[in-house]
Amino acid sequence: MKYGLIAGNGRFPILALETARKLGHEVVTVAIREEAWPQVEGLGARTHWISLGQLSRLIEILKEEGIAEVIMAGQVKHAKIFSAIRPDWRLIKLLASLREKNTDALIGGVMKILANEGIRLLDSTTLLKPLLAGEGALTRRKPDESEERDISYGRRIANTLAGLDIGQSVAVSERACVAVEAMEGTDAMLRRAAGLAGGRRLTLVKVSRRRKHLLFDVPVAGVDTIAVMRETGTTAMAVDAGRTLLLDREEMLARANEAGIAIAGHAPEEA
Repeated sequence: MKYGLIAGNGRFPILALETARKLGHEVVTVAIREEAWPQVEGLGARTHWISLGQLSRLIEILKEEGIAEVIMAGQVKHAKIFSAIRPDWRLIKLLASLREKNTDALIGGVMKILANEGIRLLDSTTLLKPLLAGEGALTRRKPDESEERDISYGRRIANTLAGLDIGQSVAVSERACVAVEAMEGTDAMLRRAAGLAGGRRLTLVKVSRRRKHLLFDVPVAGVDTIAVMRETGTTAMAVDAGRTLLLDREEMLARANEAGIAIAGHAPEEA
């Protein structure tokens, strides 16, 4: 199979490219200069670098490469999308047409433009299905009764926030919402929560957008997440089963077990 891969930051695009190579797929990488790690270079058949906002150049590359199916992998920080972007004429036209200036509307608009050019956006987890979280306890230690109460409370809040396109994570302590994620990302949110919690332990709750697809903005946790949880006194994490990628899954869960952190997958809430 031949795919295009739009690479944002983090390990997600690297793992997707490594998996594609093992499976014998030809993947052409279009790496976002402001986000993608240098390690993506050379992992695919070819690598092209573009800047945020170069929508016309993205389409040119995909057409020149004969690509009809493309995957978005890796994060593009929300703050950069709406503050650091230098849009070309095609993106300016798209932005002017949007009724709401949020990530869903923007990526949805890009998806329609790609479709009009004969390019289909695929499920971003296409190459990494084995890394999706399962349901139930994923670590040796299960969340205790207090953590379960925080998870139940946190999932109600997080699903409401996700439905409003605010964020996908919350930090909870003793059934009080200490912090919610917005544009700063999960790690920064946890560090802020630790400063507010006064030494009380925290529970991290991550949910997915209540959509039927996984085309973009898929929740991700990994080894770095565990490191920040240890740093901030976060002892448990709940994620949406089947809709959350656990990058470097085995190493991540091993580090969680070593730290006594509990991780559990829950059935996603439907829209």
